[in-house]
Amino acid sequence: MKKILTILTISSLILTSCGSDKKENITDLPTIPVKVAGNSGNSNSPYVTASGKIESENSANLSTRMMGYVTKVNVKVGQNVSAGQLLVSINNTDLQAKKAQVDASITQATAAYNNAKKDYDRFVNLFAQQSASQKELDDMTARYEMAKAGLEAAKQMRNEVMAQFSYSNITAPFSGTVTNTFVKEGDMASPGMPLVSIEGTSRLQVTAMVSESDISNVKNGMPVKINVKSLNKEVTGKVSEVSLSAKNTGGQYLVKVTLDKIDKEILSGMFVNVQFPMAKKETTTLKSDVILVPESALVKQGQLTGIYTIGSGNVAILRWLRIGKIFGNQVEVLSGLSADEQYIVSAEGKLFNGAKVSVQ
Repeated sequence: MKKILTILTISSLILTSCGSDKKENITDLPTIPVKVAGNSGNSNSPYVTASGKIESENSANLSTRMMGYVTKVNVKVGQNVSAGQLLVSINNTDLQAKKAQVDASITQATAAYNNAKKDYDRFVNLFAQQSASQKELDDMTARYEMAKAGLEAAKQMRNEVMAQFSYSNITAPFSGTVTNTFVKEGDMASPGMPLVSIEGTSRLQVTAMVSESDISNVKNGMPVKINVKSLNKEVTGKVSEVSLSAKNTGGQYLVKVTLDKIDKEILSGMFVNVQFPMAKKETTTLKSDVILVPESALVKQGQLTGIYTIGSGNVAILRWLRIGKIFGNQVEVLSGLSADEQYIVSAEGKLFNGAKVSVQ
């Protein structure tokens, strides 16, 4: 029994000493210099912010109206093409045979027409000399008109065949860049199946979805600021279209913005934040307790977003937040931070919950 008590006493002493060592290690860590700021309660935020995406004003998925094997794909993804350039070729052997048949029928119809016209002109002269009856002239006139119509029908059949050739040779409708190829050589192309997608590079636009509470502030033609997230770049543009219905967009209103200048770094598909200037009459009706903090001061762990505040004894306290709208480089705080609290905006070391800090 004494042995058991002795072992328990030694274990408790070891645990106590380990705990005291850990406590001493935390308190012995150097103080981290930090900069703090008070949150900005702003009732006159000048922007309505919406998320959007860059896309080309001209884009098309090219397909064909005929069925046949793909004989050649003349372009690759990312290749620049000019208007009228051949992109995809489809086997057109059956069209070549049909064209030969139509050309033969045109030759036959032309010969019949020329013969009928000569006979018609001859009977017109004979009738004028009273050497042919009216019935003979009428019969010859009908024969001539039928030959003329037959020739015209053969020519129209040829036009139809030639139109089919345009669907066997897929060309670029405008200058741009190939964004995708959906077939390869030997594949069977069918009517309506996309073969190649192409986007124009001369003009880019932004499509953004604006909530119903903010759409009244967005007007056609208004200048806007566009923040390209991946490039950390801000560009300008103008609103070109404003949808007046959210029936098919889940309660969000579609707004299109045309970029003022072409920037080679900005590519189709990039995500952006669009800042619409807010009408003055709307700014007076905003809530006075809106709390905005810099996005750079936020701490993200998985799906959680927090911010470091200053606790008693000058220690860093991680506070979890519920955030709302984004206004440029500032984020609205809905809960988790009061209007009179200070928070840490930068630190000269790695912060953690309970770390000693000194305000600079």
